[in-house]
Amino acid sequence: MKLHLIAICGTGMGSLAGLLKAAGHDVRGSDENIYPPMSDQLRALQVPMFDGFRPENLDWGPERVVVGNVCRKDHVEVLEAQRRGLPLVSFPALLSELFLSSKHSVVVAGTHGKTTTSSLIAHVLADAGMDPSFLIGGVPFNFGKGWRYGEGSHFVVEGDEYDSAFFDKGSKFLHYRPKTAILTSVELDHVDIFDSMDAVRAAFRRFVALLPEDGYLACAASSPEALAVSQAARCRVETYAACRKQGNEVQALWKAEIDEGRSPFRTLFSVTRAGEFIGTFEVGLTGHHNVENALGVVATGVALGLSQAELSRALARFAGVKRRQELRGIATGVSVFDDYGHHPTAVRETLTALRQPGARGRLVAIYEPRSATSRRATFQNEFADALAAADEVVVAPLFQPEKIPPGERFDIERLASDLRGRGTAARALPSVEAIVPHVASRVQPGDSVVIFSSGGFQGIHEKLLFALGDPIIPAKPQDMPRVREILRLTGVCGDDLDEDRSGDVLVVADESGIVGCVAVEVYDESGVLRSLAVVPERRGRGLGWTLADSAVARARVAGVKRLYLLTETASDFFAEKLGFRPVDRNSVDSMVVASRHFGEAHCRSAVAMRLDLAP
Repeated sequence: MKLHLIAICGTGMGSLAGLLKAAGHDVRGSDENIYPPMSDQLRALQVPMFDGFRPENLDWGPERVVVGNVCRKDHVEVLEAQRRGLPLVSFPALLSELFLSSKHSVVVAGTHGKTTTSSLIAHVLADAGMDPSFLIGGVPFNFGKGWRYGEGSHFVVEGDEYDSAFFDKGSKFLHYRPKTAILTSVELDHVDIFDSMDAVRAAFRRFVALLPEDGYLACAASSPEALAVSQAARCRVETYAACRKQGNEVQALWKAEIDEGRSPFRTLFSVTRAGEFIGTFEVGLTGHHNVENALGVVATGVALGLSQAELSRALARFAGVKRRQELRGIATGVSVFDDYGHHPTAVRETLTALRQPGARGRLVAIYEPRSATSRRATFQNEFADALAAADEVVVAPLFQPEKIPPGERFDIERLASDLRGRGTAARALPSVEAIVPHVASRVQPGDSVVIFSSGGFQGIHEKLLFALGDPIIPAKPQDMPRVREILRLTGVCGDDLDEDRSGDVLVVADESGIVGCVAVEVYDESGVLRSLAVVPERRGRGLGWTLADSAVARARVAGVKRLYLLTETASDFFAEKLGFRPVDRNSVDSMVVASRHFGEAHCRSAVAMRLDLAP
């Protein structure tokens, strides 16, 4: 089928384009902001894109035009499609028609946690060899993209309650034919389309009622509204809840007890069902809310026939989701995180998670009111309560304030004042250009900065990292030629580190560009630190140690228990600075020995070293 997608570079539309292309459809689209990373992904898939919206973009003869909910009825391409008699279809309706009618649809719905939970269940099914398809409104690191076209019988969908199109004002998830579902929470949100909590409840009740009698619903017992909504289900409903040390214990069939204080990077939790011990699980996520997300996946995985061993292995391998507590980089000892949080509940939970035992230093939050809800005064007081969990807060101006009626706008100056009244240092600043130097001047090594925004926020993350100096950041595919150049310049092997391997690499940059690199390869609970190099003119300034230390931290986040390396000349450095110790090659884990790096000829005379990473 020939399909034209309006606003193809949006996260959802771009992922749908990839899915359609993989399924064999002829896909093209248009957008007025064609920019990476989605533009790069679509070009790699050979999906043609028209720059700008124009009537002639439809001259190629599509059979149908896909319209997202950002398009108004007077959009130039909508009007042209109608003039030509081309059928209009919404994103969710097309997904349902072409993919979900023949699959076991697993839908994750809820006000919070949808992206992480749907990423988790998709990863669990894939790790168990069930080859699922999925469409998720984020990018799971295990897959590197928000869609997958598998041969298996399951299709995982992130079930958004937002409306579908100007001609279909029903919630997207009403199109998704759920057979199995997870309901993470129900709260007031999207106040631009829901005028009351009653309207939110009604939408979720309609969704739950779609589940067939032989279906399954896992419902978060920590959300009273979700529990109330679940009563509309005709199928089996199982409740789940993560236990807190303080406060009233929530009653639920499935329970998770968190092992507090083990690691600031990963979480260990034990699971029971109706009081019967199921097993102990580890996941590379932190925070009570993420444990609850993982528990919902455990319950659902069991309902789908997965074993405890399969679930345990998959959760331990989960690498997280882009823009959900994502560490964007470290500069001068300051960690900079990116989080999509745009609702007070999500903001509060993220700040609480980043204060997990073992976390060091102060916690600084930068908050941009950007979503349709957060730009309104609906949660004026609640945002003050949520952000008060930080040590210091900087509030950015409202995004496109002219689109919100003056009497309904969120008041950033009042937020800053309310936070100061709660004992939290806070300022409202007029621009990214003002925020970056202000924050850079107030943080110290060991501090963390978390940036909350549902958009790009003018690239503030990298601007702050570069303002702090010598940032260590994940490599991008376009960085890899420079990485290989540095490795050749310093005589370090790394020709196998191509663009597809950029996810293994960290780089350090200054105003001249990338000046150092290191790679970490992960093999289940073992890892390899390799390709550590710094350009000659920057040696002797501690960059090598900083890169190595960051690589060790990344290995911890990935769940690595034993980290290996090979060195011919720097064994004293790795022993004294990081605690590595020489080991007999015969004791090295088999998957590490089988790796290309350990098998390279020039490495056969090198000393093998190992660092045991405590939980």
